Amino acid sequence: MGFVVLISSALTAAAGVAVGYYVRKFHDEKKILSTKKIAEQILEEAKREAETKKREMLAEAREEALKIRHELEREIKERRNELQRAERRIEQREESLDRKLENLARKEEELKAKLAEAERTRQAAEALLQERIAKLEEVAGLSREEAKQVLLREVEEEASSAIGLRLKELEESFKREADKRAREIVTMAIQRCAVDHTSEVTVSVVTLPSDDMKGRIIGREGRNIRAFESLTGVDLIVDDTPEAVTLSCFDPVRREIARISLERLILDGRIHPARIEEIVEKVSREVEEHMLEAAENALLEVNVEGVHPEIVKTLGRLAYRSSYGQNALAHSLEVAHLAGVMAAELGLDEVLAKRAGLLHDIGKAIDCQVEGSHALIGADLAKRYGEPQVIVNAIAAHHEEEEPKSPYAVLVLAADAISASRPGARRESIEAYIRRLEKLENLASSFEGVEKAYAIQAGREVRVMISPEAGDNGSIYKIAYDIARKIEEDLKYPGQIKVTVIRELRAIEFAK
Repeated sequence: MGFVVLISSALTAAAGVAVGYYVRKFHDEKKILSTKKIAEQILEEAKREAETKKREMLAEAREEALKIRHELEREIKERRNELQRAERRIEQREESLDRKLENLARKEEELKAKLAEAERTRQAAEALLQERIAKLEEVAGLSREEAKQVLLREVEEEASSAIGLRLKELEESFKREADKRAREIVTMAIQRCAVDHTSEVTVSVVTLPSDDMKGRIIGREGRNIRAFESLTGVDLIVDDTPEAVTLSCFDPVRREIARISLERLILDGRIHPARIEEIVEKVSREVEEHMLEAAENALLEVNVEGVHPEIVKTLGRLAYRSSYGQNALAHSLEVAHLAGVMAAELGLDEVLAKRAGLLHDIGKAIDCQVEGSHALIGADLAKRYGEPQVIVNAIAAHHEEEEPKSPYAVLVLAADAISASRPGARRESIEAYIRRLEKLENLASSFEGVEKAYAIQAGREVRVMISPEAGDNGSIYKIAYDIARKIEEDLKYPGQIKVTVIRELRAIEFAK
């Protein structure tokens, strides 16, 4: 009984499990079918939305394509119109060129006809001229060449006076115009520039408090003076001049260092080789600083920039150099200002002219160390340190040792002459002065017909006496012109020289 119950229970349990399995299976299948339906619905909606988007995008693409098509058609139409206008212009130009070519061809034919007519006329005139020349030779009894020579001699003799007068008229006319403009420029330049000037010396005199100081300067067995001369490079001359000694040296910088050092040694009172060396070294540094400062001030005054430091240092040495009564650095500044003013008046670069004027005499700072002309030495120095070629040429040409190659070289030459010819700016020895006057008189006397020549007004004028038989009054203008040009070519002189030619005929008779 219990076994039957157990079996019955097991069957019941198995039946329950089977029923549960089938119930779950049915439920899962139902759920799967429901999910499939939902997925199919979603897929259908997605297809519908895709179709809608597709139609919208196709519509937009058609609209965009239509818009682009319209734009292209409009652009093509505009370009076609522009090409048509260009074609019309080209056709008009071709028609104009055709008309011009026709006119040129017609004018060429007319010109050929005129040339042919002119050639026929020339040949006829030449034949007539030959016929007349033959008749004239027959009547005159002279050949053509002989008649030409006679005629030329007569014309030359008759025209000599007229040529002289004409030369005088032309010269005066050109001179008036040129002088007027030159005076305006030069006067303005001079009025705007004024500098001091000093004397050219190679010695310096140092005043002593007493003659006893000479012995202390010389030192025991001359050791002090030997040390001083060795350190400074100058000659210290102790002579019979009361209460004074002389320093002699061609290098102005060394001479200035020696002068200042000696004055300080005299004030200090301690004069011995060690103290001399200390003072000379200190003064050398001070002088170097002063030269550099003077050069920088000069560059600043004329507004010149970009100068090589070595050129600046060399320029400063001009502060202690003088020439013919002018301080070299002051003279260079004056030339720079004059050249700048004249350049501004002529519409040229004022700064470039000032630069050339300031550096034109830089060779004088080292001409005691290097052989050659200071103009060429300065040009070589400027070229070595990168100055422009126009500056190099202006430096080399300011004494006409090279040909001026730019207006700036001519301006520097003129400004240098103006600065040098100011009253009191330069001095010359009596020997040089006499030689210059003699050269002037000899040059004027070398011309044919000149009897005597006198240099007057310190060489500013030469008066020339010519023989009365040397031409007529008209020919003296040509003689004066030729003498003036010869003076310009052969002589060097400050300012200008007036040439006065005098022709005087005297008749003398005695009443008895």
